[in-house]
Amino acid sequence: MKDYIAAGDAALLERNGLAGFDALWSLQLQAVDEPNVERGGWSSVFRLELEGTGFYLKRQSNHLTRTLSHPLGEPTFAREFRNILRYQRRGIPALQASFYGARRVGAERRAVLLTRALDGWNDLDSWLARWQTLAEAERLAITEAVGGLARQLHEAGQMHGCFYPKHIFLRPAADRWQACLIDLEKTRPLLFGRRDRIKDLEPLFRRANPWHEAEVRQVLSAYLGSESLVASWLEQLIERRRDKERR
Repeated sequence: MKDYIAAGDAALLERNGLAGFDALWSLQLQAVDEPNVERGGWSSVFRLELEGTGFYLKRQSNHLTRTLSHPLGEPTFAREFRNILRYQRRGIPALQASFYGARRVGAERRAVLLTRALDGWNDLDSWLARWQTLAEAERLAITEAVGGLARQLHEAGQMHGCFYPKHIFLRPAADRWQACLIDLEKTRPLLFGRRDRIKDLEPLFRRANPWHEAEVRQVLSAYLGSESLVASWLEQLIERRRDKERR
């Protein structure tokens, strides 16, 4: 795969001497958290500021995932990058890739993924932490935005696989709240219809502890586009949660 550079970011990266794999790989930055050392390699995330624009630079070495199509493994960023482009093609709001590249250096498999920072957005976990301080209109707008995002995702034939509050980002806009997704590595096609939809949605409601049933119903109403279907979907979500708790 050739290196990818987003058209909208190419000039900015060029001006700063960062329009290539080697420049981004060797750039000295402070990691934002501890490296992920699973899968026999490592993966780290760094914050990068360029002319007032924020990015997250992700670098990894021998951090591989193995699938039927890649039995010898490929960088986990490769799958995430493909999913970012798939979301973009299908009109699913999500983080945006600015650069992707991979290299073999001897026995080492390196990969770099640069994405635009979601500055001005906050994850749903952050909004839930102050849920009781929000105005009723804000709470309703958030539940509608989350339900609408889930609808866009599933109508586009995709299952996120980690549809958790920490992966859903929101911000207020002029007439409605906007929502988008991050962490697309586990995305896959919706293969089993309603069963996959319930499977994708259940972790959201299990982790959104401040939501009462009325707010869960608001999310489902926005997701389904029909109040009449909410009860049956809520029943299935509750049953799936019970099944998981019994395991």
